[in-house]
Amino acid sequence: MTVLFKILMATAASLAISLACQAQNNEEPRKDPEADKYEWRIRQQTLHGTYIPKDLNEVLLELNKKMDDKAKHSFKSVPEEEAPRKFFFSFGRWMTHNWGLYEGSRLSKYFQDREIHHPDDMVELMIIACHRSMNQKPLDMKALIQKYQEKSAARRKKNRELP
Repeated sequence: MTVLFKILMATAASLAISLACQAQNNEEPRKDPEADKYEWRIRQQTLHGTYIPKDLNEVLLELNKKMDDKAKHSFKSVPEEEAPRKFFFSFGRWMTHNWGLYEGSRLSKYFQDREIHHPDDMVELMIIACHRSMNQKPLDMKALIQKYQEKSAARRKKNRELP
């Protein structure tokens, strides 16, 4: 009986080890919580109670709704080449923060998909597009996007070259 007991115990232990190895091999690889959070954020229509535009057309609609007449007049009266500099640290910071451009949002993903990677470039592009829209000028989005693609690429290259 002791030999039979020892054989049964050895078989049970071997089976337990085999099952544990199988379970370990079938486990999902550990996921990065930050990557999961980013993936969740880029699928949301709202973040922290704020609607996130899905593209540049919705950006223009949302900004038109959010600005009162006085703000629109002030914004429109500035020359286009000065608008990004003048409104970057007020209006631009609002967009960066509320539309999740650093942490990830469906709007930041829209720009990323168009090879515009830095939130500052996204903001400048949105300010210029909004300025043109409010002044009823042609948006010329293809050229504007290309300009900021090049600017974003140059920024990435410069950052790679830093010591």
